[in-house]
Amino acid sequence: MTRFHRALIIGAATAALMAGSASAKTLVFCSEGSPENFSPPRATSGTASTAAAETIYSRLVDFERGTTNLRNHLAEKYDVSADGKVYTFNLRKGVKFGATSYFKPTRDMNADDVIFSIERQLKPDHPYNKVGGDKFYYFESLNMAKVIEKVEKVDDMTVRITLVDALSPFITNMAMPFMSVFSKEYADQLTKAGKMEDIDLKPVGTGPFVYVDYQKDSTIRYRPNPDYFEGKSTLDGLVFAITPDATQRSNKLKAGECHIAALPNPNDIEGLKKEPKLQVLQQAGLNVGYIAFNVEKKPFDDVRVRQALNLAINKKNIIDAIYQGGIGEVAKNPLPPVMAWAYNDDIKDYSYDVEAAKKLLAEAGVPVGTEIDLWAMPVSRPYNPNAKRMGEIVQADWEKVGIKAKIVSYDWGEYLKRTNDGEHQTMMLGWTGDTGDPDNFLYELLGCAAAKAGGNRARWCNAEFEDLIQKARKIGDKAERAKLYQQAQVIFKKEAPWVTVAHAVQTVPMSKDVENYKVDPLGRYKFYGVTLK
Repeated sequence: MTRFHRALIIGAATAALMAGSASAKTLVFCSEGSPENFSPPRATSGTASTAAAETIYSRLVDFERGTTNLRNHLAEKYDVSADGKVYTFNLRKGVKFGATSYFKPTRDMNADDVIFSIERQLKPDHPYNKVGGDKFYYFESLNMAKVIEKVEKVDDMTVRITLVDALSPFITNMAMPFMSVFSKEYADQLTKAGKMEDIDLKPVGTGPFVYVDYQKDSTIRYRPNPDYFEGKSTLDGLVFAITPDATQRSNKLKAGECHIAALPNPNDIEGLKKEPKLQVLQQAGLNVGYIAFNVEKKPFDDVRVRQALNLAINKKNIIDAIYQGGIGEVAKNPLPPVMAWAYNDDIKDYSYDVEAAKKLLAEAGVPVGTEIDLWAMPVSRPYNPNAKRMGEIVQADWEKVGIKAKIVSYDWGEYLKRTNDGEHQTMMLGWTGDTGDPDNFLYELLGCAAAKAGGNRARWCNAEFEDLIQKARKIGDKAERAKLYQQAQVIFKKEAPWVTVAHAVQTVPMSKDVENYKVDPLGRYKFYGVTLK
């Protein structure tokens, strides 16, 4: 089947679905890509988090919709010991796992499920530790195995987590997707059936929606969880129409083939705002788009090379070409400006200076004509709407200083895996905050544990930087933490493991039939609480 014919079939199917669900109130979301899996602890992309963590699963604590304010969720309350090391979670009673065609739960969620979900990632000898892969990316990047001393069942509805040391961002980290709660009963059923891999492929959770089926690169279907503990969704169904091309997503939205579209092309936004049947929601993003240098590979082990290639990039051209319509601003720090309390505005960014870049490369002994790779994402992301075009601009800039960059790409899942394993020399990626805490950027993307786990794509481990962010993790005083983070940003800028490219404005276009949608500052899409006229 040609790509053209497949597109026609998918488009026709989506249109038929929309037509057939006018009274059924099925919300169709034109998503930007296929999830790499349906496993929050295994996933690394916002695509997978939206497809699983925000639809199928729940966590002990979560963020209020549209904010980074923490709230109790599967835990009706929690207590922290005076020394900050012991967290006791009292679980909500009557929480039910969603029944699917392949699993019918016989009991409510309890402490066994919480402990299973954490210990699967914590204990190397856990029967499900190696199922689905050999890495739990977030868990390892946050060094949780050295943070958590033990997890205990106090009784059926109480879980106690003891930390090795007090950790300021621990409770917000518990609201991240990787801490989603799985069903131990379902895991036991899969073990007996010899189908343990299904735990990450056929998901079962306590979230607002229940997984129905998935046609790769085409559609994901969900139905509302009738027993969801916060109340059944007013939607009768939810469908992800997977549409990698941004212009096609916008066209589908205008044609009424979907209600909400992910990540529009910046140059389509003004046109979408003028569509009488559409609305466009926007807010400042908690994100950063960057180019990482793999410091384990030559010539990027030399700071002069990293500084030179920072100087060689004209960021203004990138903003004008890719973040059109004012949806992006030049990034000078790894933290976004909206995180004002920890942001170091005194830092000076690398200016665009071709001659200075050439001089540094010569000092580092890098010959003119040196060939390197530049990996570019195959999908649009909030922090980088067009990585291929950005790659072409950077390629041209680097050629002016004698560096020949070959643009490399893979499908999204493969791209994430290979860059996580450090196969690249330079690569594009970005980050949308998971918690609203600076630790979520600086420790998780640039810390030494993340360099080993793969979340730190620069594989950069700097002792002075590490010391500052580790101290900040153990201090409760916000002002003291801010000072440490501001010092850490100075070291980052000097050492230049990244080119910090842009901070993007989050833009969500949708039909005017959609009501009560809230833009998520953490960059995901949440459909519970949304209604359709």
